[in-house]
Amino acid sequence: MILFIGGVEIVLIVLIVIMLFGADKIPSFAKGAGKMMRQVKDASNQIKAEINQSSKDINLNDSTINQEIKKANKDLSKISKTKKTN
Repeated sequence: MILFIGGVEIVLIVLIVIMLFGADKIPSFAKGAGKMMRQVKDASNQIKAEINQSSKDINLNDSTINQEIKKANKDLSKISKTKKTN
């Protein structure tokens, strides 16, 4: 069952399409539909790749920020230790 459409409904749709457009037009429609599906798939893959790249960039920035925070904490610890000893 595809998109809540059963086998009988699919057969009826195919018969109606054949009656409306003729059997000779069906291959060109199928070819056009195939190209369209390929373009949609390529576009969705490109969007996924961009999202993944953005996610990697964000993770890289987060790790850089975390390293800077740790460094700042160490520096503050050193400063506070030297103030306590003075």
